[in-house]
Amino acid sequence: MFGMSVFHSVLERLKAEQAEELTNEARGGWRGTVIGAAPGFIAESSAWASRGAVEQAYRALAADERSEPFSMPDYLKRTSLAEVASELALGEAETALTLAAKRRRFAAANHPDRLPVEARLNATLRMKLANMLIDEALRRIEKPTVTG
Repeated sequence: MFGMSVFHSVLERLKAEQAEELTNEARGGWRGTVIGAAPGFIAESSAWASRGAVEQAYRALAADERSEPFSMPDYLKRTSLAEVASELALGEAETALTLAAKRRRFAAANHPDRLPVEARLNATLRMKLANMLIDEALRRIEKPTVTG
């Protein structure tokens, strides 16, 4: 790894780990070591061999929770600049703290990572508009006024 950039050394390490992981899967499961544990201390477990089962269970659970078709909430349908601005209700008396609080509240309800896939396009647009409006309000607050 000497003579390589940090990026290339990380890539080489990841390739080696991936090759080891594929080899372990081909042998039928996880066969790693635990520092400080004597050989034979940790018994091979079928849970380690079927780690994909856990991921499948989470996906099945998520599918069960959304057995009904997704219906876009009305607030996510409001994607114009004027609609988002009226929801934020930005006023002249805003401070950096009140704007940060409004950004957090808006993100809690509208962040695309918190919503189903079907709503993410609208949520992303709403978040972009809200961030733009709040950033502009912050710039107006932080802009020094010139008195003559």
